[in-house]
Amino acid sequence: MDKSVINRAVMVAGGRFAPGHLGELTQQVPLEMVDAVLEQTCRVQRRVRALPARVVVYLLLAGCLFAELGYAQVWGRLAAGLGGLGVAVPTASAMSQARRRLGPGPLRELFFLLRGPHPAGVRWRGLLVCAVDGTVMSVADSKANLAAYSKHGGANGGSSYPSLRLLALVSCGTRTVIDAVFGPVSSGETSYAALLLGSLRTGMLLLADRNFGSGPLAAQVRQARADFLIRVRTGNCSPKLPVLHRLPDGSWLSRFGGVPVRVIDAQITTATSAGQAASRCRLVTTLADPVRYPALDLALLYHERWEIETAYFELKSTILGGRVLRARTPDGIEQEIYALLVTYQALRTAIADAAATVPGTDPDRASFSIALNAARDQVILAAGVTAGTATDLAGTIGRNVLASLLPSRRPRTSPRTVKRAMSRYNAKGKVDRTSRTATIDIAILTAPLTGSDAV
Repeated sequence: MDKSVINRAVMVAGGRFAPGHLGELTQQVPLEMVDAVLEQTCRVQRRVRALPARVVVYLLLAGCLFAELGYAQVWGRLAAGLGGLGVAVPTASAMSQARRRLGPGPLRELFFLLRGPHPAGVRWRGLLVCAVDGTVMSVADSKANLAAYSKHGGANGGSSYPSLRLLALVSCGTRTVIDAVFGPVSSGETSYAALLLGSLRTGMLLLADRNFGSGPLAAQVRQARADFLIRVRTGNCSPKLPVLHRLPDGSWLSRFGGVPVRVIDAQITTATSAGQAASRCRLVTTLADPVRYPALDLALLYHERWEIETAYFELKSTILGGRVLRARTPDGIEQEIYALLVTYQALRTAIADAAATVPGTDPDRASFSIALNAARDQVILAAGVTAGTATDLAGTIGRNVLASLLPSRRPRTSPRTVKRAMSRYNAKGKVDRTSRTATIDIAILTAPLTGSDAV
């Protein structure tokens, strides 16, 4: 019988620090960076334990890569490629105490260092397109968590778990997180949005849905010297947008929250094999030049807002698998959320780095699932922990992604329905959730320069 012998060199930290790695993603979250935030937050261990503080940080990050496993099994993945080093085998109780000693501070500071748009982020006519939106996540049902996070109410009896609201500002081209805030669901999305405005800059274009279509919020965005493209409500609840000046492309100039804006009314007709449907969309923007920013192009661009929904899907479904956050205290929840954001940002940065090595490659075509599984493999092998002498921007994770690029997106439509209902009973009857290829037609409407809207 033929046999093969495989000898593999592994470069990791020495001694008890050896399990403190994230595989190849350690290059996105390097040892020196982790040591710096531990020093800054005064969380460096006074004596070297079986679980030094740096190792605990990487344990928390690896726990996000292996969200379906308990921390004892996560530790097994971190140590799997370190055979012969005599790595410690801490108990579940020791890991729990180590996480409490560390607290949320180091993970929070780590996220603050890593957040931001990728340098190779796609621009639209010189503007960095970003989106803001919120999502709700379930946390462990403990007395401590219930004191900070309430349960959702609802017609079917409400949620089974306490919930928190996460609001993020995401770069649409690469889906990297520019900033994020979270807290109890008792505060609404617009309240949390105000906390993100400090991360807006000149040269950014903010996309937001109707929930953020308020005059005061628009004024705050403009004060941050960023531009915006926000959908607003129509009908009885619509904001007053008087026609101050008609533009050649059918849009008009107005004021919104005291800010000079341009208003675009569009009729969107979607045709599929199941029939045809039409809807109206009203957008307000600070991009007033109809030549440089045609109304039809802005109506098409607004669709990029859905990139943040995809980012939330990657966080909640691809990484977490729809699971409840595991921490049973508010401090633990804060620690876990920041660990999740850091891990997601590291994966997204690795994807963007890889896409940048092949000019013309759209990061949208990169599979997040492939990147996640490649990163998991690298953790188990303890591979790529340190960078080699030759610069390799793609790395093993990137090469896996580039080898299996998704096809270019096709226009498709699918009903927006709740797929995880609060009740197992089907209250609304059967819902057709079939995704269908669609033909989309957008027509810019011209509002009459008469009536109560005209001045």
